[in-house]
Amino acid sequence: MEIYLVRIVESLLLPPGIFLLLMLLGTFAVRRWYRSGTLMVLAGFFGLLAASLPITALGLHALLETTPPIDPALLERPRAGAIVVLGAGRRHGAEDYAALGKTAQTLTPHGLERLRYAALLHQKTGLPILLAGGKPWGEAVSEAELMQAALADSFGIQARWLDTQSHNTWQNAANSRQILQQAGIDHVILVTHAWHMPRALLAFHGNGLQVTPAPTGFTGQIDDGPLLPMFLPGGHALWQTSNALREWLGLAWYRIRYGAASPSP
Repeated sequence: MEIYLVRIVESLLLPPGIFLLLMLLGTFAVRRWYRSGTLMVLAGFFGLLAASLPITALGLHALLETTPPIDPALLERPRAGAIVVLGAGRRHGAEDYAALGKTAQTLTPHGLERLRYAALLHQKTGLPILLAGGKPWGEAVSEAELMQAALADSFGIQARWLDTQSHNTWQNAANSRQILQQAGIDHVILVTHAWHMPRALLAFHGNGLQVTPAPTGFTGQIDDGPLLPMFLPGGHALWQTSNALREWLGLAWYRIRYGAASPSP
C-alpha cells in the first residue's frame, strides 16, 4: 500500500504533475480570483517550461552527482568483499524477449547500464555480486531475477546472491546487509547511477554497511557541446528534471521515514 501512496505523492509533487495541477487550479480560480488564478496559470506554465530545459536538468543533476568515479587503485586490492548492484526498474511487455523464450519483461536501459559496469568491476576484482531488486507491484518475477538472467546471458557472469524482496533503496540496503552478514561481509562496492548515489549511500550507511561507491551513468556537464540546445525545451530534459527532483524528495523522505542522516564524506 505504501508504494502506491508514494507514487501518487510523487506524481503530484514532481514535474509535470505539479505544474499541470497548478495550471488546472488556476484555470478554475481565475473566474473568482482573477489575479491569483492568472498567477497560478503563469507559474505553472513557466515552471513547466523551465523544467523542460536541458540546462535546468543538467544543473540539478550536477548537484546530485558529487561522488567521483571509483579510483582504479581501489580495485587492485579492494577492501570490499562484494559488489552490490541496485535495480533500476523493468520494462513490461517485452514481446521481443518472449519470442526468444524469455520472460516478457526485461530491464530498463538504466538497469542494463548498471549491470554492464558491475560486470566490468567483477572482471577487475573477482568479487562476488549481489543483485538487489524485488517485486514492488506484485510481479511474478523479481527484478533481481531479471538482472540475474541479463547478467548471465549478456556477460556470462552468475551473481552469488539475490535480494528479491526489496521495494526501495532503503530495503535494498537492509536486505543486502542481512544477506552479506551471513558471509561475514560488511564492506561493499556499490553500483548505481551517479544521481542516485547520495540516496543509496544514505541508505547503506544507515544500515551499517561500509561502502566504496562506484557510480556510473554520469549525466554530463552544462558546458558540454553547444550552448543553444541547453535552452530548447524537450521531453527528455523534463524527465531528467523530474528524476533529479525525485532524488531530492527521496533524500528528504528517508531522513523523515528512517531517521537517516547524510553520510560523511
